[in-house]
Amino acid sequence: MVSTPSRSSTSNGSARRENGGMPSEGTATTWTVNQVSSWLRHNGFDKYESEFVKHEIDGSVLLSITESDLREKPLSISSLGDIKRLGGCIDRLKNIHGGGVYLNGCLSPTSSNSIHPQAAPLYIQSESSVEHSSSTVSPHVHSAPHSSSSHPPSMAESIVSQAQHTLELPDGRSVVESVSSYEVHSYALLTRDEIIRTVESPDTPGKAVLKLAIAFSYCLLSLLITAFVMVLVHDRVPDMKMYPPLPDIVLDNLPLIPWAFQMCELIGVVLCAVWFIILFFHKHRVVIARRMFSLVGTVFLLRCITMMITSLSVPGVHLECRAKNHGSLWEKMVEAYHIWSNFGMSIQGVRSCGDYMFSGHTTAITLLNHFITEYTPSSWSFLHTTTWVLNLFGVFFILAGHEHYSIDVFVAFYISSRMFLYYHTYAYNHANLTRNDDRMRLWFPLGWFFEAGSIGRVPDEFEFPIRIRKKKTPESMKNDEVNNQEKKEKDKKKKKN
Repeated sequence: MVSTPSRSSTSNGSARRENGGMPSEGTATTWTVNQVSSWLRHNGFDKYESEFVKHEIDGSVLLSITESDLREKPLSISSLGDIKRLGGCIDRLKNIHGGGVYLNGCLSPTSSNSIHPQAAPLYIQSESSVEHSSSTVSPHVHSAPHSSSSHPPSMAESIVSQAQHTLELPDGRSVVESVSSYEVHSYALLTRDEIIRTVESPDTPGKAVLKLAIAFSYCLLSLLITAFVMVLVHDRVPDMKMYPPLPDIVLDNLPLIPWAFQMCELIGVVLCAVWFIILFFHKHRVVIARRMFSLVGTVFLLRCITMMITSLSVPGVHLECRAKNHGSLWEKMVEAYHIWSNFGMSIQGVRSCGDYMFSGHTTAITLLNHFITEYTPSSWSFLHTTTWVLNLFGVFFILAGHEHYSIDVFVAFYISSRMFLYYHTYAYNHANLTRNDDRMRLWFPLGWFFEAGSIGRVPDEFEFPIRIRKKKTPESMKNDEVNNQEKKEKDKKKKKN
């Protein structure tokens, strides 16, 4: 226990009353309405003092206030800056629990001449060892005046400057002497509002790349899980002798074309090549790639569920499908890696059965078609028509090869196209949606995480991603100067007009 010399509480109280009637005791949860008013005045929110008094907001109510409470009735603060600043002060006050120090720019209602009796434990770390001091600072510590600075002191600096040489450690040294050889760290948990503000802050280049890396990892993991589920459903595919193909209107009237399924995969390769060329030259490739990975990952995770729930019988008698027992978990993982690394394509040697509901090939070519048409100018009508024709022919070849039931293809096309449209509708309007309804963050957590702070609709701008710097000759430098002067003159004329 750290012993400190006491000081008369009356003298401290009179000193606080001289400082504008500042409250002198109790944690933030025990503040009265008048103490909350004093806190508002000392943090520059005088104009809201009357409203807080009118609604009898004391300390416990103050700590429960959120930004939405400040924005909505009955407070109805209209200034966004005041909402953010006052909300930040309240959040930091929650973390400090009313400690008598600067709250990262927000003053506590306790006087600067006192330290809260329930100060948090100090974690003191040296180069050789880490020590934990559970001692609390006495409420009657004599404080020495400290010089003002351009920025508020931290918690550790405030305690040291106010305690001076009155706090002694077991080895006889004072706190001030110990700080020279120890580092004092304070920790605070992020609140819900702070997490929301961090996620919804405007995207920086680093933040955009981090989101892209997360989306890419999510997509790879989703595809790997899909491959593993394909191995599991192959183990439980129904016996073709006991369970013949189900009646299907399209397959019953469409003759088998043996090479049709391979043609569908070639169409997928062509669409994939076209899309990645567009993505490579698009100016906003990071945002688009993030949306692609998040959508692909989500749709194929949904496919894992539908494959596992119900095992349909083999759709074609020409298919040689028998239940396999891959044995150990390691053998299943090896087979899943074989499917995953070859993108589940038969032209790469992958042969799977039982993964019928819904069609993965239809999902892939449908998403590629939608991405190409969405992120290219509307004037490229020839390309858009071509991709739609290829998409429809790809679906036809899947059915002509009798590799999937008609319901598999229909559900795959519907889910893929709807997921694409729903995701992009949210991405283009996420600011308005989340502003008007907080439940959107819960209903669309993935879209909120990836699209909050994003630019929304992406303009159709293209550039060469690799910039090659040319050496400038004296003549080119003169030409650049002339061009710059001409631009400045044109800008001046426009301003005058």
